[in-house]
Amino acid sequence: MDHTYYVYILASRRNGTLYVGVTNDLIRRVWEHREGLVEGFTKKYCVKQLVYFEVFDDINVAINRETRLKKWRRRWKIDLIQKENVLWDDLYKKLTAPAPLPDWLVQANQSARSPQI
Repeated sequence: MDHTYYVYILASRRNGTLYVGVTNDLIRRVWEHREGLVEGFTKKYCVKQLVYFEVFDDINVAINRETRLKKWRRRWKIDLIQKENVLWDDLYKKLTAPAPLPDWLVQANQSARSPQI
């Protein structure tokens, strides 16, 4: 059975407070942080923006990576985020945004609205 695990970094804002975590359900876990359902650090410091994540297929490797990242200097974490997400976009919004309609459906919808001549 295939499993997917994520190591993620949340931020309160660009260059703000950072939090490193690990999960097997990234969208659910970030949603819990965003909604304040997780007591502790992220709730206390309003750390809600997903700014970085990595994907793993082995939980032990993921936990090891999380442990290492937590020990990193703050500057190194910021550099890691900047390398992949220069604008510090909230990746949760991108992961949960509705998928755009396929071109064929958009075109069919437009032609259905056009007056027939």
